[in-house]
This record gives sequence, C-alpha cells and structure tokens, in this order.
Amino acid sequence: MILSYLLVFLLAAIPLFELVTVVPLAIIGGLSPVLTAILALLGNALTVVLLIIFVDHVKKWMRKRKQKRMQDGVQEEDEGETPEDHGEEMEESKKGKRARVLFDKYGLPGLTIIGPFFVGSHISAFMGMSFGSTRKRVTSWMMTSLVLWTVIMAVATSYGVTFFMPGVEEDGVLVRLFKN
Repeated sequence: MILSYLLVFLLAAIPLFELVTVVPLAIIGGLSPVLTAILALLGNALTVVLLIIFVDHVKKWMRKRKQKRMQDGVQEEDEGETPEDHGEEMEESKKGKRARVLFDKYGLPGLTIIGPFFVGSHISAFMGMSFGSTRKRVTSWMMTSLVLWTVIMAVATSYGVTFFMPGVEEDGVLVRLFKN
C-alpha cells in the first residue's frame, strides 16, 4: 500500500504526468482521496519550486542543447548555412506557444491557473519565469493553482467514483496490485 502512495508522489513530480492526471487515476485505482491529493500536491509542488529556483540553470542548459543541435544540423548541411538561416528551428514549441497566448491574454494569474490543465504545471512555471515575472510571484501563483487543481480533481473524482463505481476504495486496481 505504501508503494502505491510513493508511486503517486513520484508520478506527480514528473512533468509528463502532472497531478491533474495522477490524482484521478490514483483515486479510481482505490487509493484514499485525501492522502492521494496531499502526496500528489507535494510531489508536483516540489519539482515546480525546484524548477523556479533553478530556472536560470535550466535556460542555460536548454540554450546549449539547442545550439548543439543547430551545430550538428549545420555540419550535416552541404553548403554550411549558419544557425540564423534556420529560423523555423528556433521557434517555440506548441506548448510554449500556448503558454505565450495564455500569458498575453490573461497575464501571470491566467497562465498559472489555466496553464497546468493545458500545458502542464512545469511549463507554466518555466514560461512565467521566461516572460519576466519574479520568482516570488510565479511561486505564489503556481502554489495557488496547484492547490486549486488538486482540490478540484480530488473532490470531483472522489464523488464521481463513489457515484459511478461504489466500492472501488476497498477493491481498487492499485490496492490489489500492491496488496501482497
């Protein structure tokens, strides 16, 4: 059983999974909604705060990685074009573009509250920092957003599960998986 909750914490901490998906899956899997919500929030918040603290290091790493890819691409070209000639490769990702639209339309509060559902909490925090907001503002808005989404997902899933699948708490998939 402890392994199930450790898995919730770890999956929520990974940017790919996010707490908006981990919380419902864990509750449907038969785990306690309250403990699941707390652990998912802690896991996600930990990595978001670490990202905000070390955003400058992450940006530097991403720049070096992009430059290396550009240099590798240039070396493969026959005519030896420069990285500036490949403007389309320097564009933002789709999630980055979505985050920019959210930020431009709703500001930092909108990006941090709507962003975790559409682009992910880690990207929302990173983009909030990239768009010039302070660490303190991004952190406070992200924590507000993460608490809000955790409560919404836990309550909605908990009531939905008890309504549509009564008894899943005693015999959920995750409970059975780690029972023995």
